[in-house]
Amino acid sequence: MQHDATHAGERKVVTRAGLLDTSVVILLSRLRDPAVLPAVPLISSVTLAELSVGPLVARTDAERAARRAVLQQAEADFDPLPFDGRAARAFGRVASSLRTSRRTVKARSDGAMVAAIATANDLPLYTANPDDFVGIDGLDVRPVSVPTTSER
Repeated sequence: MQHDATHAGERKVVTRAGLLDTSVVILLSRLRDPAVLPAVPLISSVTLAELSVGPLVARTDAERAARRAVLQQAEADFDPLPFDGRAARAFGRVASSLRTSRRTVKARSDGAMVAAIATANDLPLYTANPDDFVGIDGLDVRPVSVPTTSER
């Protein structure tokens, strides 16, 4: 997906957008090199749904607060792409690819839905978990390095 931006009297500038999966959104503040992210970062409604679950299933008050902060930041920073009709049709192709590669779709249904949104919108998918998306035909996966436990 190309996004065009112009200002009066200036020439047209084209930037490249990309979809951040939930793993990247959670780790945004701790990424080793934020320059590996797309110029126009986007998230999906599925990622927002996953982030919404986080505070509700947290085991401690500190964990709940941290997860709530990530959710609130994502809500403030992004207008999520929907899981719409195009994404639903793309999900069929994603699920078929996963089954063909002998991977279980059900266990990865949130990820498969995110992949479908990326595919439907012709966006590369930026993820800290690239192995979750192996075998999905037509998906442009961009691995994002995450801090090690000692760096967190």
